[in-house]
Amino acid sequence: MFDLIVIGGGPAGYLAAERAGHAGLKVVLFEKNSLGGVCLNEGCIPSKALLNSAKLYEHALHGMAYGVKTEGVAIDQPAVVARRGKVVKMLVTGVGAKMRGAGVTVVKENAVIKGRVEGGFAVTAGGQDYEGAKMIIATGSSAVVPPIPGVKENLGDFVVTNREVLELKEVPKNFVVIGGGVIGLEMVAYYATVGAKVTVVEMLDHIAGPTDREISAMLQKELEKKGVTFLLSHKCLAVETGKVIAEAPDGGKVEIPADKVLLSIGRRANLQGFGLETIGVETNRAGIVVDAQGRTNIEGVFAAGDCNGHVMLAHTAYREAEVCVNTILGKKDTMRYHANPSVIYTQPEIASCGLTEEEAKAQGIDYEVKKLSMRYAGRFVAENEGADGLCKILVDKAHRNVIGVHMIGSYTSEIIWGAAEMIELELRVKDAKEIIFPHPTVSEIIRETLWEFKD
Repeated sequence: MFDLIVIGGGPAGYLAAERAGHAGLKVVLFEKNSLGGVCLNEGCIPSKALLNSAKLYEHALHGMAYGVKTEGVAIDQPAVVARRGKVVKMLVTGVGAKMRGAGVTVVKENAVIKGRVEGGFAVTAGGQDYEGAKMIIATGSSAVVPPIPGVKENLGDFVVTNREVLELKEVPKNFVVIGGGVIGLEMVAYYATVGAKVTVVEMLDHIAGPTDREISAMLQKELEKKGVTFLLSHKCLAVETGKVIAEAPDGGKVEIPADKVLLSIGRRANLQGFGLETIGVETNRAGIVVDAQGRTNIEGVFAAGDCNGHVMLAHTAYREAEVCVNTILGKKDTMRYHANPSVIYTQPEIASCGLTEEEAKAQGIDYEVKKLSMRYAGRFVAENEGADGLCKILVDKAHRNVIGVHMIGSYTSEIIWGAAEMIELELRVKDAKEIIFPHPTVSEIIRETLWEFKD
């Protein structure tokens, strides 16, 4: 019998297996597809490979602004896609090496829970049964496919999801994105940069979901400069060959030419096909119900990552996995989400952590906000000709601690962790001001904005 069964080899699953293995537990990990899950194979990593190519292409096109003359600049889409594949392959191989290093048994089959056995649980995979004392469910999520006429019939060909869009060998002339959330916006940024005519159809009156409204509006303007058309407050009615039909706010119909359509309206926890019902694990509309330690209603069964429906981000899944394993090991640990950073890897990047102004108002928090242009950071000015950005910090008026940081500009994805630490540790403004920031860095914008507050 194994000490721990892990179902799912994505960020939550493979990290849980690795942590548990290094702690001395006998672990078996089940993953029917490639190790790394959606994030590594179809999401976080491959999309960043594409976006980096777009960034290099854009820099080359506008090199003269920095005194660098370039000629004959072109995007080689098949080469971009090939490099994406190489990056993914290397990292998947690395995850496999980590599993071996932690002594984890990896079974490349779909696992289905059979039920309880003495001392634990049983699963079956590839015609063989396995037993374990404890179990972590980390089955991830899948793209939502709505009942829009023409979508399901054309899925995988004319209509693509986050999986297929990363493999397009040609840049479509007319590219329509249904949904203005994180995944959709990153692909909007890529394809608009490399030459596609991009149109976004979004039901809400803004893009980027729960992102700070001022920040998301700035991103929209930057993408519009690249020729992106945003049809906000528009409902997608149907997808037909060569076009998408949407309903405008006034009830009129709009037809948008399309060579490819990206369906990107969200993700849904994977709850079917692996036997949750056989042991009675509680679920709701969001996913598997868990407590702050990742425990389900069934003793000895935990859930981490997208399948619990809390925050569908890989780094959140990592932390949830650690909390589950620590709890199994008898170490006190608690999952907290108030300082959970998020990033949109467009050009410019958006990075956020903590409460937005909208959320603070909704919670009745009396807050103070200060904001500064990114041009207050010398390195930003040196590396971003004619560009601008913003840093916005929210502080609780009563306690004077940092409760939210929101930025748009270069390198923000790499510096948001510092803001997360401030929020996690409930640093007061006067304490945060004492932190020494390296100079010259874009991160100094946080220090500059903090000094706009009075202690």
